Formats: sequence, structure tokens, C-alpha cells
Amino acid sequence: MVAVAPLATTTTTKLYSLTCGLNLGSARSLQWPKKETPCCTRKAGHNKVTAQFELKPPPYPLNGLEPNMSQETLEYHWGKHHRGYVENLNKQIVGTDLDGLPLEDVIVRTYNKGDILPPFNNAAQIWNHDFFWESIKPGGGGKPSGELLELIERDFGSFDKFIGEFKTAATTQFGSGWIWLAYKTGKLDVGNALNPRPSELDKKLVIVKSPNAVNPLVWNYYPLLTIDVWEHAYYIDFENRRHDYISLFVEKLVSWDSVSSRLELAKAQAAERELEEERNKKEAEKTSDSEDEVYVDDNSDDSEAE
Repeated sequence: MVAVAPLATTTTTKLYSLTCGLNLGSARSLQWPKKETPCCTRKAGHNKVTAQFELKPPPYPLNGLEPNMSQETLEYHWGKHHRGYVENLNKQIVGTDLDGLPLEDVIVRTYNKGDILPPFNNAAQIWNHDFFWESIKPGGGGKPSGELLELIERDFGSFDKFIGEFKTAATTQFGSGWIWLAYKTGKLDVGNALNPRPSELDKKLVIVKSPNAVNPLVWNYYPLLTIDVWEHAYYIDFENRRHDYISLFVEKLVSWDSVSSRLELAKAQAAERELEEERNKKEAEKTSDSEDEVYVDDNSDDSEAE
């Protein structure tokens, strides 16, 4: 079952992080904002240009994916397109209230519940490409193992069925976009709503198609793997043969070690989030009970009796 990108998302109030790098010791921490607020307001009196975000290199040399992905593709895809997103975003946010925020905060705020604001595309594309480069590796492909494989077999029927669905989603994505394997918790897609009877079976792996720069961060999903199906990702090596690029991606490039590490972190963060939501729920109930209590003045009856 392939999910199509929703048009809007609910407000998220939980701050959590998900490491996306291959090297867990040095990987960047992905953080959600505490709240969504109006943004892109230019600060008065700001006249100093700052370079808030930097172009992060792939975790391997530019020729490290050959012969499966050429150095020319990396030089064009990473060196031109990815670099362009970074440079353009820095220009867009300088002097605004987005200047100085973590990249993930910029993404969720400018997604603006589906009413996308100008900096969103560049911000999301920076994050998407960082995540993409770390989703592949020299000598990748093959088959995952351990809990990741178990969940894939549980949620898709078999690994082969998962690969088939992933390939179909990537092949049929109309125009530019991304295909994701994501970890989805049992939360209802309704504002301020929780699953009334949650269980471990509610937490599942899903394949999600997203157009243009949209990614699962804006839906409160935990991304585990992605493939870039923008034409610039594969045209130099495959011209318009997107299907061949997709097949090579899953057979020889995917870093299942990275996906497994992301799954482990996603489950830990989801559990932490549930605990905090439960604490918040109890606090809210306690506050409500306190407000409902009626206090009787013992002296009132005596006064009336007199």
C-alpha cells in the first residue's frame, strides 16, 4: 500500500531528534520545532549577511559510487543542484525570523500546513539531499537483516513484495519528487487526536510518494530511506530510463545499515514521544480536576444560622 502525500499536516508540539547519518557518532541531529508560528518576517535594521547553512558533502568521494553512479552525476547533482538549494535558502532567510533556526524548524514552519511559503522548497531539498546521500553507499544493495527485515516482511508480505511496491511507487511518481520508506506511528491524521486503542501493530512501515520537495517530516512520520526521482538525479547516467535507475538503486546502492540504524532511532524517539504525551495528558487531567473542585466555606452555614 503506497501512501500519497497529504495536502496538509497537523501542528506538532513535540521536540525530538532523529539521526540520519551513516556514522552515528558524527551524524546531524534532525529536530522538530516546538510549535509552528508565522514566519518569514524581515527583521528591522538587519544589514549583515550570514551563511546559516553549509553544503554538506556526501559520506564518500564523488567517484565512490562508480560504476553504479558516475562522478559526473555527483558533480552535477550534488555540486550544482544541492549547492544551489543551500545558497538560495541562505539568501531567502537572512534577516528574517527563520535566520538562525535549525533546518528542520525552517522546513516545518515554511510548509505551513500545506500553504507552502517561499523558503520551503530550498530548505526541504537541502534536507532531502543530505538524507539521500546517506541512504546509499559504495557496495550497497542486497537485503536487510534483523528487525528491519522482520518489519518489512510483516508490513509488506515479503521483501520481494516491498521491493516491487517501492519500484512501482518510484516509477509512477508523476513528475519530480521523492519516494520514502517511513516508520509511521498509530496516530490519527486529525489535529489533537490520538488512537484510542494503540498497539505495537499500529506502528508500521509505509511507502510514501511526495511531490517536488515535500518530505515526511511535515506529516510526523519518521523517514528511513529515500530515492530521488527528479530527472537531474539520473539523466546523465540513464537519460530518461528512470526504471533502470530505480532498479540499480535498490540492487546496488541502498545502505541497509543506515536504514536499520534509522529504524532503531525512530522507535526510540516514538516511544519517548508517547511517554511525554501521556505525561502531558495526566497533567491536563489533573489541572482539569482541580478546576472542577468546589470549595465550601464552613463559616457560611454559621452565618446563615445566626
